[in-house]
Amino acid sequence: MGALLRRYWHPVAAAVELHDDPAKEVRLLGEDLVLYQDRSGGIGLIDRFCAHRRVNLAYGIPEEHGLRCMYHGWLYDKTGQCIEQPFEETVRPEARFKDKIKMKGYPVQELGGLLFAYLGPQPAPLLPRWDLLVRENVYRHIGSAVVKANWLQTMENSLDPIHLEHLHGTYMEYVLRQAGGGQLTQNQEGFLRFFKRQHLKVGFEIFEHGIIKRRVLEGETENDEGWRTGHPILFPNILRLGGGLLEFQFRVPLDDQHTRNFWYGCFDPGPDVVLPPQTVVSLTEVPHQRADGRFVTDFVDAQDMLSWAATGLPTVDRQEESLGESDVGIILYRRLLKEQMGLVQDGADPMNVFRDPARNQYISVVEEKDFYSRTGTKGADAIKYPEAAWYGPVVEALRKVLAEV
Repeated sequence: MGALLRRYWHPVAAAVELHDDPAKEVRLLGEDLVLYQDRSGGIGLIDRFCAHRRVNLAYGIPEEHGLRCMYHGWLYDKTGQCIEQPFEETVRPEARFKDKIKMKGYPVQELGGLLFAYLGPQPAPLLPRWDLLVRENVYRHIGSAVVKANWLQTMENSLDPIHLEHLHGTYMEYVLRQAGGGQLTQNQEGFLRFFKRQHLKVGFEIFEHGIIKRRVLEGETENDEGWRTGHPILFPNILRLGGGLLEFQFRVPLDDQHTRNFWYGCFDPGPDVVLPPQTVVSLTEVPHQRADGRFVTDFVDAQDMLSWAATGLPTVDRQEESLGESDVGIILYRRLLKEQMGLVQDGADPMNVFRDPARNQYISVVEEKDFYSRTGTKGADAIKYPEAAWYGPVVEALRKVLAEV
């Protein structure tokens, strides 16, 4: 599995995370690394600990080109190559000891306000230009949470449509009534009418970029877009939502027991409104556990994180499962994983590894036009429905932007 995941670019941070502190500890695919921005604007991702005395380079000094260890002044470039050793070069310059010191260094690229890293074999593929990352005239925002769960537990949730009516419908009603003394607001009742509808039929099929998830809910037919269009899961670890909720969810494997979930939301004001350029894409840390360790349960994204992590173990023994008719999407996804791992083992590129620049200019993804817009939220408030936005300033910032255009 690790060999497969290393064939992809993964978001490692929001670009804004380096604005105030230009060196940051990160973990990705089981590796402890430091992400930094030097004074020339270059971004590097190298081993977290200096090759000299193993000091944490997250406390290092960004130079014009590279990151300098604060302990003895060793300087590293973006490839992890040591390029300066002040004392060694003073007493024995002919030894060129620095040339022998090379740590791990990985390429990083920024796209749409996210920093993506590639930890796989060279030559690196192209960073995929998925539609929402490069779409024009949208207002972007990013939410983030680190969840104590294996990335596969989080991703398989996206292949499980039936949980919508139970976790986000029946359970949500229980939680809201508990908090409201048995009463619901008018908005809550409308929200629950949307989420509590029974699934009558689900279907899944493999397409060029992953799996299309389809459903027929009570009151609908196969002519409605929930079945006719569906919405895609982009292999290996991206959920794509559309129609009133333009969003990617990236399930980033930090290690076997922790996942960083990025909500990447876009608000499209429509063709009649031209937004000014967005210079900074804000980041919101999304709370999912209280101080006492109990999970937050009163919004959809928190309920998803509860279901990912409240399994007793960060990595669940799936041989103990009892899969049924509602799990056909999960079964198909696991088969696709095995198939793609086989391709890597045979030396081929797996799905969604792009090497042709012409094909990578703008990777359009099918989307439902109005599925989530039926919650009834319009205007700037619609951005709340990537609920990661609830905990940051993005809604008010967008409202201000819309008032000025």
